[in-house]
Amino acid sequence: MTKIDIVTNLYEKLGFSKRECANIVDTFFEIIKDTLENGDNVKISGFGNFFVRRKKARRGRNPQTGEEIKITERQVLSFRLSQVLKDEINNKSKK
Repeated sequence: MTKIDIVTNLYEKLGFSKRECANIVDTFFEIIKDTLENGDNVKISGFGNFFVRRKKARRGRNPQTGEEIKITERQVLSFRLSQVLKDEINNKSKK
């Protein structure tokens, strides 16, 4: 599913104009991005948690040359699925 698909679904379900739906989706993602950039976690009940975590610097290897390289410390975005959504996904796949 793409952002356009989300906008289209909102348009069909809520009846707002496509431009209004696109603004809602863009604003929603901006709020999430800003929150994560500020170092806070985003918890959406019944869906999951988004959080930024640090990965330590480590040694790696260039797969083409085999040369050893240093991978710098960085921050990565992680997502942990809520138990509610996990159960819904697993129950639907069993049917």
